[in-house]
Amino acid sequence: MELSDRQVAEFFQRSYTAVDGLWFVKLEEKYGFDAALDIDDEVWKVLPKIQARTLRGMVKATGGSDAFLECFAAKLALEGFVFQVEKHGGDGLRISISRCPWHDFMVKSGREALSGKVGSRICGTEYSTWAAEFDERLRFTSRSRICEGAQYCVLEFSR
Repeated sequence: MELSDRQVAEFFQRSYTAVDGLWFVKLEEKYGFDAALDIDDEVWKVLPKIQARTLRGMVKATGGSDAFLECFAAKLALEGFVFQVEKHGGDGLRISISRCPWHDFMVKSGREALSGKVGSRICGTEYSTWAAEFDERLRFTSRSRICEGAQYCVLEFSR
């Protein structure tokens, strides 16, 4: 069987999202929701470092906010986010997300009620870690979240 590059990418994308949800549910079954969320938070302190370093190497980017934006936007696009980027407050960035595939996954699996609790914890960890990989002074602030009922996730990155 010969698969196209698109089919291969779709296979790995689906596997990636499925394994993320599956291992969380299995941990939750054994240890409870809060313990599973604690472990998930620990995972998301490491995985963004791997992702950021991988993408930075692929595009041969150095540090700084321009490299961060290039790589972070690529990550969001690869994961299926729908978003817009704008400059904010001098050298800051504001990213408005209108579709979050992780929230969509929670809704599809019947766990929408837990999406806000997961998003408020994991997004902060993940996005702060991403920023620190490019510039230790780059700080992340979440202004709103889809998983908490907002129309958009609004992410701000500033020094």
